[in-house]
Parts: sequence; C-alpha cells; structure tokens
Amino acid sequence: MLDANLKAQLQNYLQNLTSSVELAVFLDDGPKSKELNELVQEIATMSPLINLVKLDGSNERAPSMLVRSVTNNTEIRFAGIPMGHEFTSLVLALLHSGGHPIKLSEEIIEQVRNLEGDYAFETYVSLSCQNCPDVVQALNMMSAINPQITNVMVDGSVFSQEVYSKDILSVPAVYLNGQPFAQGRMSVIEILNKVDVNAHSRQAEAINKKESFDVLVIGGGPAGASSAIYSARKGIKTGVVADRFGGQLQDTMAIENFISVKATEGPKLVASLEEHVKEYDVDIMNGQRVKKIIESDVPGGLIQVQLENDAILQTRSAIIATGARWREMNVPGEQEYKGKGVAYCPHCDGPLFKGKSVAVIGGGNSGIEAAIDLAGIVSHVTVLEFDTSLRADAVLQEKARSLGNVEIIMNAQTTEVLGNGNHVTGLNYLDRQTNETKSIELAGIFVQIGLVPNSQFLEGTVDLTPRGEIITNSHGETSIAGVYAAGDVTHTPYKQIIIAMGSGATAALGAFDYLIRTPNAEEELVAEKETQAA
Repeated sequence: MLDANLKAQLQNYLQNLTSSVELAVFLDDGPKSKELNELVQEIATMSPLINLVKLDGSNERAPSMLVRSVTNNTEIRFAGIPMGHEFTSLVLALLHSGGHPIKLSEEIIEQVRNLEGDYAFETYVSLSCQNCPDVVQALNMMSAINPQITNVMVDGSVFSQEVYSKDILSVPAVYLNGQPFAQGRMSVIEILNKVDVNAHSRQAEAINKKESFDVLVIGGGPAGASSAIYSARKGIKTGVVADRFGGQLQDTMAIENFISVKATEGPKLVASLEEHVKEYDVDIMNGQRVKKIIESDVPGGLIQVQLENDAILQTRSAIIATGARWREMNVPGEQEYKGKGVAYCPHCDGPLFKGKSVAVIGGGNSGIEAAIDLAGIVSHVTVLEFDTSLRADAVLQEKARSLGNVEIIMNAQTTEVLGNGNHVTGLNYLDRQTNETKSIELAGIFVQIGLVPNSQFLEGTVDLTPRGEIITNSHGETSIAGVYAAGDVTHTPYKQIIIAMGSGATAALGAFDYLIRTPNAEEELVAEKETQAA
C-alpha cells in the first residue's frame, strides 16, 4: 500500500510514540476495504506500541479505521483511506494518540480539556483538498486531548451516497452531533470560538492586558510574515494579529514562480513562513479580526487597534497586510447556493462533481487553470468570460482548447444562479453580443474572477482607491502617520507572493525608520510627569 519512501518516513515518525495505540479496522467486501486493511496491517508492523484490536463494527462505516489512545481513552476515526493530503492527518493522529506532544499552547490545550459535554464531529473531505487537512487535524487534536470529543474524517468520494443525501457540495464540511456545524478551513481557535461560549470574552480579557507594541502587524499572509520578521530582527517589540495565519496563500495549490523554489504548494509555504516567524520573539494572536484602527491624537502617540471581540491593542506603529479575498459575482442566487454548488476552490470541491457538468466564471489564469483541472474529473466544463478574449497565458489557453470536454464562451455576463432550493441546477447569462439571455444546466459553478482587498474595516480611516485598495508611498506609509501597508491589500499593480513579501519588508523598514525619527510621546509624557513631581 505504501511505497518504500512513505514507509520509511512513517516508520521514522512512529519512533516518537511513547504510549500504546490501538488500531481497529471495519471492512466490507469492496476493493477500498482491501486497500485500507493492507494499510493498517503495514502500520501495525512499524512499532511495538501499535496493536491491532477487533471491535464491533455493526455501527461503523466501512471501510473505516479507528485510532485509540490506551492511556487517554481518546478515539479518532478515518472513513475511507487517509492518503493524499490526509496522510499527514493519519500520521499526526497516531503520534498524538501515542503520547507525542501536540503543538498547541498550554492555554489552548487546557481550554479543550475543560470543554463539557459530548462533541461528535464528522468532517467530510476530498483527498485532493488542501484545506481539508487543517480542519481534520484541528478536530483530531481536540479529540486526542478530550475523550468527550471525537472526529471522523469522511472521504466524500468513497461515501458519495452519504454526501449526496446531505447535499454536501463543498468541502471541508463539518457536522457536529449530526447537525451542520461549519464549512471551509478552520483552526482550533476558530472551532473553540464556536463551541465555547466564553471563549471570546476570555481572549479579549487576555489581549487587553498586553503591553503596547512598537510594531503591530495586521494580517498573517506573505506580506504580514515578512513584515513581522523584518521588524523583529530590529529588536523592537513586534506583534501579529491575524484572522488566520497564511491568509489566502493557504488556499493556493501549485506555486511555480516563487524564485529559488521550483515548485511548492500554499500550505507548505505557509508552514515555512510560520516556522520562520516563530524563530523570533513575535507575539502571534491568531483567529482575531480587526474592527477598526484609531489614530493617535498626538504625534508619536499610541495607535489603537480594536478587535471584533472589542479588545484593544496599542502600538507605536502598525502595518496593515490583510491581503485580499475571492471576488464574488454579486448576482441573485450566489449567496443562497454558496457551498451548495457555488464554489471558489476547484482543487477542494472539484471531486464532489465527478461525472457532472460545471461552469467556470472567468477567463484569466485562475479560471483556465480551474477548467483544465476540472476537465479530468467532471463530464463537461463551460468557461464563461465577460470580455471578448481570454486573459490567461497562451499556453493555458492552448491546453484548455485542446480538451474535448471544455467549452469557452466569450461575451458572457452571468446574471443569475439557478437552483431547486437544495443545490445549484444551472445559471443564466447575458450574451453581450446579441443581448439575449441564455441558460445552462449544470451542477456546479466555480467563481474565478479575481480578488477584493480586505480593507472594509478601514473605510473613512486611511486613503483608499475606488477599488478599496490602500494607497501607500514608496516607504509603504499610508495617509496616517505611523500606519503602513503591504501586499495585496494595497494599490500595488501586481498581486504576487514574492511582491507581497518584498512590500512587507519595505513597510517594516519604513515603520522602523518612523520609530527612530519620531519622539515617543508616551515616554515624553512620563518624563514630564517625573520632572513635575521632582
């Protein structure tokens, strides 16, 4: 089942086990069961601390496997074969069940351990989804900490009837105690914020106690990580507040233009960025969104950053690196059928539309790449491009046009998403050449029409372009003294990872220059009070 390289890697990892782990497998007569049984048998030979056990499988999915900690009596399940992107989830489940330390703060571990009640999670995935492992691993870590929490990864392609009956058309899709819980990438902190009613208030209380920063970076993508590293290397007190570390880079699959690295994937690059940032004394506050920035009323004074939980952070300078998000079509039916046929990640959700007809909205590089990827999975792909010509690179256009199940329609303006109340059934579009409205029957719509800057919280605060991009000067400075910006949220004409990193460094150096040239108003106030007291 495992090739020699994977087998050697797994055997090496399993040397980190410190306590016994039990494996149970639940099978039927199908070929997938044979594969899973072979995998479990191989794993069982790799460590004396792994033992195969027989359990009653009458209420279990087949094929599936169970990983149980003998010491903590915790359970983690995998329905299907956890290979592809989920192989790492399996390795971590074995390690965490066998006593290997979980890479979460003691505060978070204690919060998970103290959750009361029973939490039975089901996480529906596709093995080609790069977002799914983060959710599976987050819930698996929680399951390894607290015996009252369980999680089962369900491969949607193996249990397609189950996915169909629940109208799951976007992964990862998480159910809790049989009810829909969440869709999309989530961290442990985000999950805790949903299940622990007191989480927000505790976080706000802890954040309010923090001392002021010299530089506070808002955003944890390539620009934010670069800003944090460059700032911390100057020896100044640096903090990062981010909705999710990595940002949109977490959703990027193939990266082949990052200089010095021939090819990588977004999640791998994010892991490297986070590891690099943590090499320095940087206070990372993940899972937090900024509500507004309040300018200091005195030169060189403290800038206030208010979070959505109403906590207040104070800093002498700030770097905004909040990036961008997928642009939506803003047509009737889009919001209603988001996650029910309207999707934005072909790598994640494509396998759920196997053998069906789908549309891709947008003829840029992202749209044509999506069409090419989907063509190998679905029965037919229709690309709708608003303009008179495609904007994708010539090599991508040539590839797409060579595929027999890809149709490209120009001058097409999508006007409505159609559905039956449960899922997408088609769309309407306007033929801009004839002014005629036309309809297409299909099961899924993948929207690939560019990006929108995450700057909504800044309206009325800093100068923005009509598109909502932050206007900066050559040093990354915004219209507010001490506030800088970098990356895709700015008016830079090219939205690229390497450019975002460069602008992050520029903003950090600009902020440092501001700090050394601007008197510290707080220190001057303290000195003045001490002089008056003397």
